[in-house]
Amino acid sequence: MRALRLVLALAAIAACSPVGQAAGASLQPIGNFDSPIYVTSDPGDAGRLFVVERGGLVEKVEGGTVTTFADLSAAVGCAPAGCGGERGLLSIALSPGYESNGRLFADYAGEPDGTIQVVELTVSGGSALGSIPRALLAIPHPGEDNHNGGQLQFGPEGDLFVSTGDGGGGNDEHHNSQSLTSLLGKILRIDPNPSGVLPYTVPAGNPFAGTAPAPYDTIWSYGLRNPFRFSFDRGGSGIWIGDVGQSKREEVDRGAPPGLGGGANYGWNCLEGMQPGPADDPGCSGAEASEFTAPVFEYPHTDPGNGAAHGCAIIGGYVVRDEGLAGLYGRYLYGDLCSGELRSFAPSNPAGSDRSEGLEVTNLNSFGEDACGRLYAVSGDGAVSRLVGSQPTPCASEGGPLHPAFAGIRAFNRRVERGKRALLTVWVSPCAGRQGERVHLFRGNRNLGSHRLSRACTAQFRPRIRRRSSFRSRIAAGDGFEAATSRRLTIKPHHQHRRRR
Repeated sequence: MRALRLVLALAAIAACSPVGQAAGASLQPIGNFDSPIYVTSDPGDAGRLFVVERGGLVEKVEGGTVTTFADLSAAVGCAPAGCGGERGLLSIALSPGYESNGRLFADYAGEPDGTIQVVELTVSGGSALGSIPRALLAIPHPGEDNHNGGQLQFGPEGDLFVSTGDGGGGNDEHHNSQSLTSLLGKILRIDPNPSGVLPYTVPAGNPFAGTAPAPYDTIWSYGLRNPFRFSFDRGGSGIWIGDVGQSKREEVDRGAPPGLGGGANYGWNCLEGMQPGPADDPGCSGAEASEFTAPVFEYPHTDPGNGAAHGCAIIGGYVVRDEGLAGLYGRYLYGDLCSGELRSFAPSNPAGSDRSEGLEVTNLNSFGEDACGRLYAVSGDGAVSRLVGSQPTPCASEGGPLHPAFAGIRAFNRRVERGKRALLTVWVSPCAGRQGERVHLFRGNRNLGSHRLSRACTAQFRPRIRRRSSFRSRIAAGDGFEAATSRRLTIKPHHQHRRRR
């Protein structure tokens, strides 16, 4: 049966057939699967793909062979009647240190009650079939079987980001998206604690850490309807969120570096895109437009003509970093469930550069990216395909060119009492295989030294602040990736004023 799946891909290519090649891209079949919904790769081996099937299986594709890698079908509970609405296994994420720790994370909305579950499995002997899931998050989602979100992605600093929908139904009738005492309609960020003593810890940089009670201190951003797919640009332009609209607009939201959208309110249900929304969530009344983070791009449901974007449910994609897709490189690739059309725009001018790529995928469910930055498209009808250019794109491990890397730097506090030490965290992305490499901190042109990257590809520095200082982090080229230098981060000193008696 596994071999038959690859044969069936030839027939399934009709579901992903190019109707033109505006950027010289085409779709190359990888295989045919049972209701696939997501695809990713081993962080250290792009030749080892993992295809997520909605019913609960994760299939491994390696060297032309398909084997079952993980089986969550009993936990997901869709069989024998199938998954209701938008429920099922929705995505997975492999730890940045997967090669050494074998940690695998999964997100599903299970039957019969729809609770959104984020769990961890441990891979042993080449699969996770014998692993008992460890619960990290369990988010009630009663009454409705849609708007589950469901994307897992590790951010550039090594923490796990989770998307959730607004609870389903229409108009955000449960009033979750604008509420900071609900985990629905959000992007969440956690550090999945490897010790098992706690299911996770809350990163100190979370916008509500220290002010909101658990578990609401996990909220990273809010005001989202159904952020079914989001991604981080490995080139460093931030987080890109495809938020599914209701009846007016589909939108792409962006959290730019260095903040990556921490604390951003994207507006639902006060707004739908840039249009007025139902606006009956608490907090909408009297809110100023400046309180919301506007989408960088939106498109309507009705066809505006002239080849412009339209559809019913955006499928968020990736900023293209595959050098083999020369006509797409640096553009944000996205699609729509209803139209199946693949489109892209330049991040510097989204509305003015949006275009069709002349490719269609019937029942488009997701995009995916492997460890080399190569992109994939997933049809819920079964076909998984790779986007390819006129020339193949080998990985660096296969003798190909070095791939882009990103270094970031963040301060716990940008104002520090004069003479005290600042706490700076630096990180490197992609992370796979780079644990233990040295990252350097510079004050101006002076090298302050280096630390080795942790399992999450982060390192902390504590420089003393006596005057206004600008810092950068840098990592040398290595492990198939280019050298990377972070943006400048400035720390200002201040005097601690003492009250006179």
